Amino acid sequence: MSALVWTAVGSLAAWLWLLLGQGFFWRTDMRLPPRREPDDWPSVCVVVPARDEAAVLPDSLPSLLAQDYPGRAEIFLVDDGSSDGTGELARELSRLHGGLPLTVGSPGEPPAGWTGKLWAVRHGIGLARARAPEYLLLTDADIAHAPDSLRELVAAARAGGFDLVSQMARLRVESVWERLVVPAFVYFFAQLYPFRWIAVKGSRTSAAAGGCVLLRTEAAERARIPDAVRHAVIDDVAVARAVKGSGGHIWLGLAEHVDSVRPYPRLHDLWRMVSRSAYAQLRHNPLVLAGTVAGLAVVYLVPPVALCVGLAVGNSAAAVAGGLAWLLMTVTYLPMLRYYRQPLWIAPSLPVTAFLYLLMTVDSAVQHYRGRGAAWKGRTYSRPDTHPDAAPEQS
Repeated sequence: MSALVWTAVGSLAAWLWLLLGQGFFWRTDMRLPPRREPDDWPSVCVVVPARDEAAVLPDSLPSLLAQDYPGRAEIFLVDDGSSDGTGELARELSRLHGGLPLTVGSPGEPPAGWTGKLWAVRHGIGLARARAPEYLLLTDADIAHAPDSLRELVAAARAGGFDLVSQMARLRVESVWERLVVPAFVYFFAQLYPFRWIAVKGSRTSAAAGGCVLLRTEAAERARIPDAVRHAVIDDVAVARAVKGSGGHIWLGLAEHVDSVRPYPRLHDLWRMVSRSAYAQLRHNPLVLAGTVAGLAVVYLVPPVALCVGLAVGNSAAAVAGGLAWLLMTVTYLPMLRYYRQPLWIAPSLPVTAFLYLLMTVDSAVQHYRGRGAAWKGRTYSRPDTHPDAAPEQS
């Protein structure tokens, strides 16, 4: 058998494993269960880190102010050194819309060893501590919540006994590039962190979606959040690892009524979103990068190549193996496209999107070694181990 056939068969075997052995990652039915309201509603403080978010705040903050929550709830928006009037706009929106009480704070520049977002979260949690809340809702400034979002999260946490409940907000899919890249982003994330495995106590798989994380205050203190993960660029995954590593029970699923309002109209915008943290996800390890590139090529690029080359040269074994692998890839992508309400004919284009992600990952490494890695809104973060006081991430 030729090398092409062996590679195509290897890709097909990988897809059979992904279909059946990777936590059924491709299914999109991990949603919050039907609400079972508790007898008493615990107090909640909402912490919103915000840096230069004036463009999206009018579409997101009013949804938090309007939360229909039976218990005591309060919002703490932390203006992380914005230059666009984010803090004042937040106060004006609060005056205009009313609703939940809003406090706007500012922590100043983060010290060495801290990312800006986690420094802002630390400040927000510090402000909230005076209210002694039972839960903290950590949510990003570009996330819009349905009026009963907080009720749903708290009810799920109480009913399931979860210390952390996170929903992956539905990202915007309006431009051509968003339609091509965004559903695949969530698909790849679920493949890397199968949601069903995350919810299993004692499993090694841990992840959260930073845009919407309800965290029991006691669990946050036990896991030393955010101090224990203060250097993390991929902060949501780091927080989930810390909580689960300290004995917490966590849950992650797809959202029905939690949406990101941030637009990514151009490929450049999406490229920056992925590449700023892709190499950090690989722990800045060139060997892991090489393995990831090879894996992406074998799993996503080989099937269409094997099919086309096999048909062109009359190698039926390569064509069949490649075609079946491509078919399995396409079938597993369909549920995510349905979730994002996208046309199903996009599914066979997943190898093209995977190739873009491969290039974004390589670019992330290149930018890192040029000293421009993990750059976001005017700040660039170095590797965690360059700070002598940085705590190691849990695995």
